[in-house]
Amino acid sequence: MTGVEVLLAHPGGPFFSRRDEGHWTIPKGEVDPGEDLIAVARREFEEETGVPAPGGQPVALGSIVQKGGKVVHAWALEGDLDPAITASNTFTIEWPPGSGRQREFPEIDRVAWFDPAEARRRLKSTQVPFVERLEAELG
Repeated sequence: MTGVEVLLAHPGGPFFSRRDEGHWTIPKGEVDPGEDLIAVARREFEEETGVPAPGGQPVALGSIVQKGGKVVHAWALEGDLDPAITASNTFTIEWPPGSGRQREFPEIDRVAWFDPAEARRRLKSTQVPFVERLEAELG
């Protein structure tokens, strides 16, 4: 499986600024009732990277349930993205807590390509099966 890389996103904001291994994620987002899952995946990818998702036929990687109960569905697409050109959407929270000040942070502060072994180390543990399923799919 030489040359396969997985694009992962590091969550932005003050809670994750000093956290690395075990905290990265696939680009993902919330699905509203009745929304097409593939359409949502493409939209969320673009919102979190600032770049449209690659075209092509998505490879289904199934779903997982994260520790908090959130169900995440994933697909893989072949693509080539320069992490230096990415720019995420933002969110606003009170920071520091109790200060009364609202600050804006990127939802994703960076993206990077990792080989499957490194991706497994970086990902949230509940998302590791996506990498394993991708490896099985690619043989």
